[in-house]
Amino acid sequence: MKSERYRSLLESNPQSELFQFSLAQALLEEGQPEEALDRFQTCLEAKPEWMVASILKSKCLIALGRNADARTELERSLQLAISQRHEDPEKEVRKLLAGL
Repeated sequence: MKSERYRSLLESNPQSELFQFSLAQALLEEGQPEEALDRFQTCLEAKPEWMVASILKSKCLIALGRNADARTELERSLQLAISQRHEDPEKEVRKLLAGL
């Protein structure tokens, strides 16, 4: 499993935001949104402007059925996408918001 690889890398370098993000992404892909959510939150505490982490955190919240929380995070993601001029992520976030 990918998550085990990233978990090992993170243990060897616990301050690595990239390993934290990669582990969170792998956990989400492996169907573990609850643990992934915590990891994405850690990423966002370190870098609040991390748009992709915010979008993926939203996807965790959706997977957990926490749609009100997901909407709040998606609105934050949308503002990040707009301010950072990322058109494709902006479209993705708008689509996710429309689906809630």
